[in-house]
Amino acid sequence: MAPDRALTDAGLLTAELAAVGRADQIASVQRLRGGAIADVWLISYADGRHIVGKSVAGAPADLFAVEAEGLAVLRATGQLHTPEVLAVTRNLILLEALPARQDTPQAWERFARDLAAVHRSRVHYRFGWPRDGYLGRLRQVNTWTGSGHEFFAEHRLLRYLREPAAWRALQASDRRALERLCDRLPQLIPAMPAVLTHGDLWAANLLSRDGRITVIDPAVSYAWAETDLSMLWSNPRPPESGRFFAAYQELNPSPSGWIDRMPILNLRELLSTVAHFGTEAASAVQQIRDVLAPFS
Repeated sequence: MAPDRALTDAGLLTAELAAVGRADQIASVQRLRGGAIADVWLISYADGRHIVGKSVAGAPADLFAVEAEGLAVLRATGQLHTPEVLAVTRNLILLEALPARQDTPQAWERFARDLAAVHRSRVHYRFGWPRDGYLGRLRQVNTWTGSGHEFFAEHRLLRYLREPAAWRALQASDRRALERLCDRLPQLIPAMPAVLTHGDLWAANLLSRDGRITVIDPAVSYAWAETDLSMLWSNPRPPESGRFFAAYQELNPSPSGWIDRMPILNLRELLSTVAHFGTEAASAVQQIRDVLAPFS
């Protein structure tokens, strides 16, 4: 299949499955809901097996290889559960099929223990990762940096101003306000260590496996633990997730005032959304302006 040809229908997907020896005895292929960037497919076989395939139109050549690597890194911690990676190609990643997330206070508390253990035990002396990754289909810059404030400002916030869609959607006053916020980060965010983070941790990227909340779609790097918390806190989540935050703070307490920092740290996710969707992401643009209002 041509590298730039998207898997936009079941026929193209089947051809890609044939290339990795998984096209025999397919009973059905169903497009799943949920992916804002990716097309997600449930592939069912005559013997009752199910797997999930994910494709992204115009995906960079190493997108799925990086995703598989991130899943392997998180699984290797022995704390976080991830789906098994079955195959990776230029156009597709195949994963074991997992059930929907089980939203109980007990499941969320267990997940808090899992994530807190990773954040406590996987600490680095620098911020970044050995290679760049992806958030959505845009490159996540992971250049090693000694300062967490510099890393977050340059590689998690200001880098999105260079994306054409974000440049068109944000006004010059927005960009100046973001630069002022970045200048003040050392006063706004306390010094915290670089820890292994999932990097795209919101409720849509959590499923269940053996009754345990399981992570998908990582964008790993060594960064502030609170960047993981901010995505869960700031984006739609079930009421039961309140137990996650209470348990996490008991196990791995954040510096005081952590709730007040959540909107600032979530700017990275909002800027990524605008960089992907431009003016169509009107809600994200407004949320960015609300956070930046004190710096305008």
